Amino acid sequence: MRIRPGSCLNIPTAVLYGSLSLFVSLLHNVFLLYYVDTFVSVYKIDKLSFWIGETIFLLWNSLNDPLFGWLSDRSFLSTQQSGAAISSPEVVLKRLKALMQNGPLFALSFLSFWVAWARPGVQFLICLCLYDGFLTIVDLNHNALLADLSVSEKDRTRLNFYCSLFSALGSLSVFMSYAVWNKENFISFRLFCTALVAFSIFGFSVCTWILRQQFQLEVKNAESSMLKELYISQAPLAQEQTLTLAEYLKQLSKHQNFVWFVSMNLVQVFHCHFNSNFFPLFLEYLLSDRISLSTGSFLLGASYIAPHLNNLYFLSLCNSNRVFTEGTCKLLNLVISDLVDEDFVINKRKQAASALLFGMVALVTKPGQTFAPLIGTWLLYVYTGYDIFQHDALRDIVSTRPVAEQNAVWMKAVRQGCFYLLVFIPVTCSVLQLLAWSQFSLHGKRLQTIKSLRQNTCQERQQGVKAV
Repeated sequence: MRIRPGSCLNIPTAVLYGSLSLFVSLLHNVFLLYYVDTFVSVYKIDKLSFWIGETIFLLWNSLNDPLFGWLSDRSFLSTQQSGAAISSPEVVLKRLKALMQNGPLFALSFLSFWVAWARPGVQFLICLCLYDGFLTIVDLNHNALLADLSVSEKDRTRLNFYCSLFSALGSLSVFMSYAVWNKENFISFRLFCTALVAFSIFGFSVCTWILRQQFQLEVKNAESSMLKELYISQAPLAQEQTLTLAEYLKQLSKHQNFVWFVSMNLVQVFHCHFNSNFFPLFLEYLLSDRISLSTGSFLLGASYIAPHLNNLYFLSLCNSNRVFTEGTCKLLNLVISDLVDEDFVINKRKQAASALLFGMVALVTKPGQTFAPLIGTWLLYVYTGYDIFQHDALRDIVSTRPVAEQNAVWMKAVRQGCFYLLVFIPVTCSVLQLLAWSQFSLHGKRLQTIKSLRQNTCQERQQGVKAV
């Protein structure tokens, strides 16, 4: 963002926008990696409470995204004969205000996992729902800004570049967490999580405040050419008719690219969370006798950082060939922002409902996050008889054999089951994704046409917002 003379700060909008990913990534990677193991191995949650909690969380996790998206964007979905009630700068400022308020609350909700304050089943449910609620608000508003700040591919790619860069930095928390993780002595891990929370609260508060102040400065500068691009025509308003949720869902169901995208993304979310939930288990039973603790920490951290580093390279290719964008899961927000553009054009909206569309994507895809631990633990039990809730379950099968032989049989069965999961889950997910992705048509000439139509409708004569 360009700062006018007299401003005390001059930090690019893309850097500030991307830095918010750091404060989410620091916490969320640790959450994904340890929340299941914490409640199973440390708090000793029973299987019934775990499944009940995950089932209720499945419903909440899916429904809160479109709910918060609708509450955020319903005022943008009114249909009018001319003009628009809300300008683009007001939309951006509304998003920034939501991030400023809910970012620190998201960090505090993360802290509630690591101290036992209620019965395991009750705490499991409350913590999951509370954490995911604040995470949803933060993610929706942050992702929606990707579509609201700019229309051009170049500027969106720059915004997403810094998101990947800071997300990679945030993944460093995984390296450090593995060094302090100890199921028998949880104090060091709790202190580590407390430090992460304090840093994230400070970062969210400072970065969103700076971003909001700098954006307000541009909005107040009436002679700024950028400001003229941002505003949608303010013609006198005619009679307004509010679009209902049912009507919006009907429109969305006819959006074929949206349907194929969420089908593919559902499988992607499941696969990503399956890897996150079970990677420590795979390390323990497949490599623990072959690698040191420090090597395990490195492998665990690398599995989180490598995708973001990969994205930094592929983002440079997105400017000329979107197939790289559409083939890399961590860059899918760029594709969703394109779907926002297409929804804006085909439904002749006055203002893009970006948060709501991101929420509707999550409605369909978030169940994959819950299915991952449930299906994973079930498959592990099917293949090996090993129940993570009862560590002696498989040992009972071979209890009549000598101790050394029991251990060897038990370990062989678990290793074989882990190997099957490592092979068959990725292969199955890949085939399903390719089938869905082959039907997606928002690329090439169609994508360029959609972007041109949105820019013309919004009366933006230059590509995107030059503040990026």
